Amino acid sequence: MTIDIQEILKLMPHRYPFLLVDRILECEIGKRVVGIKNVTFNETFFQGHFPGAPVMPGVLIIEAMGQVGAVLLLQSVPDHEKKLIYFTGIDEARFRQPVVPGDQIRFELEVLRQKSRIAKVKGQAYVEDKLVADAVLTSFIVDR
Repeated sequence: MTIDIQEILKLMPHRYPFLLVDRILECEIGKRVVGIKNVTFNETFFQGHFPGAPVMPGVLIIEAMGQVGAVLLLQSVPDHEKKLIYFTGIDEARFRQPVVPGDQIRFELEVLRQKSRIAKVKGQAYVEDKLVADAVLTSFIVDR
């Protein structure tokens, strides 16, 4: 199943400049998801991170990873339009390569555990075939 930006906007409460996922390429509800973020020089954070040597902040790579995971988790929740996904933990985060304007990040996440309102997913971020970041994310599903 693929999900375009119009469907992502229906699922996610995030909006510019904080919506950090452009498309979902694959989604197996309750199991795994693959999504992309196109990184452009027009991103607001590049104005200060770093002038003359733009690098996407690692915390935003993790946030984008979490947003891709949230699309997956919201797919399996009844009344998902009335829910939010909050981070409650970020473990084993590693940043392996810088992400720069012109890159396309591919996020691959798999569900490790999901019980009621708590979920743990393992995510990896790639540019082309290079692993640029990975982490284990814990989230809590709450009412809006």
